[in-house]
Amino acid sequence: MALGRVRWGCSYKKTTLVVCSINIFIALYVLRYLYSSLYIYSGNVSRNIVNYTPDQIRKMEESIRIRRAAEPLELVKLVKKLKEELSRGEVVVQLPGPLKQKISDEILVRLKSLNGSANITQQREAVESWRREKLEEAKQLTFKRGALNTTIQNEEAEMLVRALHSDWAVLSEEIGLWIPAEVVNKEHDDKPEGAEELEDQILPGRPIPPECHAELHTDYDGGAVRWGLTHHKESAADCCQACLDHAKRAKPGDKKCNIWVYCPSEGGCHSPDIYEHKHQECWLKYAEKPKLNFKEKYSDSYRNLHPNAPFVVPWVSGVTA
Repeated sequence: MALGRVRWGCSYKKTTLVVCSINIFIALYVLRYLYSSLYIYSGNVSRNIVNYTPDQIRKMEESIRIRRAAEPLELVKLVKKLKEELSRGEVVVQLPGPLKQKISDEILVRLKSLNGSANITQQREAVESWRREKLEEAKQLTFKRGALNTTIQNEEAEMLVRALHSDWAVLSEEIGLWIPAEVVNKEHDDKPEGAEELEDQILPGRPIPPECHAELHTDYDGGAVRWGLTHHKESAADCCQACLDHAKRAKPGDKKCNIWVYCPSEGGCHSPDIYEHKHQECWLKYAEKPKLNFKEKYSDSYRNLHPNAPFVVPWVSGVTA
């Protein structure tokens, strides 16, 4: 029995020693693995670092220096200064109540001195004139203590200068001064752009004889017995006279002029043909039964087909017989 106990004790010690050795081996293996992994990572990081040449470093430093030199330092300082001033803000001067009442009374006296028919502009000018005078008076009192004959006290002068100069809008509101904006009524013209009124046109030159039967803004049709492209007259009366003379000189069997068409517009007259009709053209025509081409205004349908046509017929025409 004693031998069995010894053998069991030796076996227990051996087993414990083997287990501890295995644990130590595993721990050493894990430590070695962690160390090797850390070494590999640090090696990769070191290999990814970019190594710049001295020339590249010099160029980068030069670029930084140029960029800093190009910065608008003065402008940046000025902007910062303005921001600081704006953030602080200016405190609006507060005038004493009696001084405000005095200002209101003086402005009312100035407005009452105007005529009853004074318009908004005249009222504004009167108030602005009072403000300039009072501002100049306060400024002089600020520089010359008590040397002027004025209703302003010395201690009020500086406040009044600021109130009348930079804080005038606020002061006007505080004393209840409000002058409405002047309303200008304009006549609304709803006629289309380029449209002309059919008014009594004054034709240049001598008066047209009654036998010419002149009609403004009228274009009669007919066969041309004298082309107006090469036949110009100084006035519509002369054009009509040319038609009358042509009828008198016509031989038997010839077409006698009984229609005259004249262009009084200095910019020329419109016609649907291919020619450019100029000022003072005088067309002599004949028609057994005269018919109108156009009268007073060109129709919308016609102007759609001829976009360059005016609204009003520019010709002057007449039927003599």
